[in-house]
Amino acid sequence: MIQNSNKIKFAVVGCGHIGKRHAEMINRNTNCELVALIDIKPKNKLDIDQYQIPFFSSIEEFLNDNITTDVVTIATPNGHHAKHAILSLEAKNHVVIEKPMALNKIDGQQIIDSAKKVSKQVFTVMQNRYSPPSVWIKDIIDKNILGDIYSVHINSFWNRDERYYTKDSWHGDKKLDGGTLFTQFSHFIDIMYWLFGDIKNINAIMKDFKHQNMTDFEDAGIINFEFINGGIGNFNFSTALFDKNMESSMTIIAENGAVKIGGQYMNEVEYCHIDNYKMPILAPTNPGNDYGAYKGSAQNHHYVFDNVVEVLKHGKTIKTNALEGMKIVDIIERIYASRS
Repeated sequence: MIQNSNKIKFAVVGCGHIGKRHAEMINRNTNCELVALIDIKPKNKLDIDQYQIPFFSSIEEFLNDNITTDVVTIATPNGHHAKHAILSLEAKNHVVIEKPMALNKIDGQQIIDSAKKVSKQVFTVMQNRYSPPSVWIKDIIDKNILGDIYSVHINSFWNRDERYYTKDSWHGDKKLDGGTLFTQFSHFIDIMYWLFGDIKNINAIMKDFKHQNMTDFEDAGIINFEFINGGIGNFNFSTALFDKNMESSMTIIAENGAVKIGGQYMNEVEYCHIDNYKMPILAPTNPGNDYGAYKGSAQNHHYVFDNVVEVLKHGKTIKTNALEGMKIVDIIERIYASRS
């Protein structure tokens, strides 16, 4: 563990929207110190002048410099996550990996194996777990207040158009992006798994209605499945909505009642009717990450770095570990394999 008197030293690989968010959260945390930034783009193109720290144009250049670092956070395009995580682990750093952990289960396992060899921790970023509605619904499911789960219905209807899939962006490139379930909706698949466990008997239909000239993959899908722990479910998604996001919602129909969590990113409890249960007043959810014309998942990254501090300084438990991160990759892989 890291001594309490010492700050945890972080380097951030990838200085796009999410990487800048990581850097900001590290700078705000009094137990953390940002010691390096890495990106293939020139520094003067990245709007990071406020950070007067070493800047490197590749992860290899950074690692060869031997600058003292405890944790490397990976915020590069999805297709590079595994490579950058493994290189960081081999250099004996802990890693924080943005979602998705990898684009296939084999790469995910290699990350885990690399971490075991050097006895380092892997933190996977699934910050939507920290939203007040997520914390609340997890608690009532763990306490079996809803009873047996009959069905779960998830709808994620967002807009992603030419403002997002720009010609100079990695978004939309199959090898770097992976597809809408990896880039846009893995947070909600994670919430589903976190609450209800694994799925089986998957049957997916996917189409590309609007993005043939912008992406290499689908922009809509309907996924039906069963939960191994009991109950049925579906996940309906689209990035073909006109102009702006509509919703990300989850409806749970169970033995003792029904719940719907909605809003643009599952940030509001819209319906709660449970036998002999009074709905508590929840704290407001942080607004969505702002990606220019877009809103994404809730701004809960500070909880991720708080957990890194808890684990590395105080020996606490990782909130989203590597095995869970790999399980989400596994579920998404199986969904894609089932499509017709």
